[in-house]
Amino acid sequence: MKIVLAYSGGLDTSVLLAWIKETYNAEMIAFCANIGQEEELKGLEAKARRTGASKIHIDDLQEEFARDFIYPMLRAGAIYEGQYFLGTSIARPLIAKRMVEIARREKAEAVAHGATGKGNDQVRFELTAAALAPSLEVIAPWRDERFRKQFPGRAEMISYCEQRKIPVQASARKPFSMDRNLLHISYEAGLLEDPWYDSFDPKRNRDYFTTLSVLPEDAPDKAEFVELEFRKGDCVAVNGTRLSPLQVMKALNKVGGKHGVGRVDMVENRFVGMKSRGVYETPGGAILHYAHRQMESLTMDREVMHQRDALIPKYAELVYNGFWYAPERLALQAYVEETQKNVTGTIRVKLYKGGIYVAGRKSPVSLYNPHIATMEADPTKAYNQDDATGFIRLHGLRLKVNAAVRRNKP
Repeated sequence: MKIVLAYSGGLDTSVLLAWIKETYNAEMIAFCANIGQEEELKGLEAKARRTGASKIHIDDLQEEFARDFIYPMLRAGAIYEGQYFLGTSIARPLIAKRMVEIARREKAEAVAHGATGKGNDQVRFELTAAALAPSLEVIAPWRDERFRKQFPGRAEMISYCEQRKIPVQASARKPFSMDRNLLHISYEAGLLEDPWYDSFDPKRNRDYFTTLSVLPEDAPDKAEFVELEFRKGDCVAVNGTRLSPLQVMKALNKVGGKHGVGRVDMVENRFVGMKSRGVYETPGGAILHYAHRQMESLTMDREVMHQRDALIPKYAELVYNGFWYAPERLALQAYVEETQKNVTGTIRVKLYKGGIYVAGRKSPVSLYNPHIATMEADPTKAYNQDDATGFIRLHGLRLKVNAAVRRNKP
C-alpha cells in the first residue's frame, strides 16, 4: 500500500508517519505545502526519509494560495460569524488538492492527515478528497482507537520517537497551539480555553499573539495612509506599485501588522458541534476586506450589493465547513464574479492603533453622482423631489391598511 501524508516534520506528523507505516505496512510519501507559514523547511527531506518516508514533496503554493483561494474569497466579502477572516479554513482545500494530485502521480491508494476528531480540519481535508478523488481512501489516525490508546499524551509520542531514533525536537508545549499561513495566524487551546482570559492585555501578551501584528498600544503614534488599486474586485497595486496577489498580501501584512490591525478574539461555532475560542491575526486580509467593501460601495448597484450581502453568511459557512469544491460554492462564486465586473478604482485607507479608516475613494465607473446627491439644486434635473410623494404613498399603503385592521380588530 502507498500512502501520501501531510507532513510538517514536527512531533505529531513524525509519529504519524512512522505509526501509519508500521500499522498499514505501507510505503509512505510525505508532502509539505509552503503556504507562507515561515517554518524552517531546510533539512525536511532528510528528516522525512530518516523517519521512514520513501520520498517527500515540498511544494511552494504561496502564489496559488493568494491568487486562486484568498482573492476569490475576498471578492465574495466572506467573513464567518461576522468576525473570522477564514485564514485556516481557506488553506485546507489547497493543501488537500495538492495531496490528491501527488497521490495520483505516485499511484497511491490513500492519503493521510493529522487532524484531530474534534476539529474542523478533518472535515475540510476529507470533503476536498471526496470531491476531487472519491476513490482515494483517507486515513485519520486520531479517529483510530488504536492510535489514541497508544498515544494518550505527548510523553508517549516523545518516547516512541526516542525508541525508533526518529529526529524530533521534544520541546515543551506552548500554552496554546498555533497555525500560520500567508493570510493569518491562529491561536487556540491552552490558556485560551478560558474565555475570560484577555488576549489583548499588553502586560501579559507582548510575547503572545503578536507574530504578525503588534498590540494596538505598541503601534506607532502616527497614522499611515495606504492606497489600494482594485480591478474587477482584486487589489492589483499598493501605493501605485503593481503587485501580484502574493506580493499584495506580503506588503499589506507588513504595514497592517505594524499598526496592529486585523486582530480578532472570538468564540466561534465549529462545524462538528462545539464552540471554540480562537485568537487571530489577519493584518493584510483585514485591510483588503475593508478596502474592497469601500470600493464596492462606490461602484456596485444597490440591489446587486444587497443580494450578494445576503449570500455572504452562506458563502463563509461553506468555506468554514470545508465545502470549497462543492457545487453550491462554485455556483455562488459564479454569481460573485458577475458582481465584481465594475469593482474598479482606488481606495485610500488610514491605519492607526489597530483601526482601519477610509480616507478617500475614486473610480472611473463610480455610481455616485454628486450632482444628483447634492443638497443644492440639481443642475442635471435627474431627480424631481415631487416624485417622492407618490413613492412614499405607495410604500405606505399596506402599512395604513394593516394599521386599520389592527385598530378594528375585535
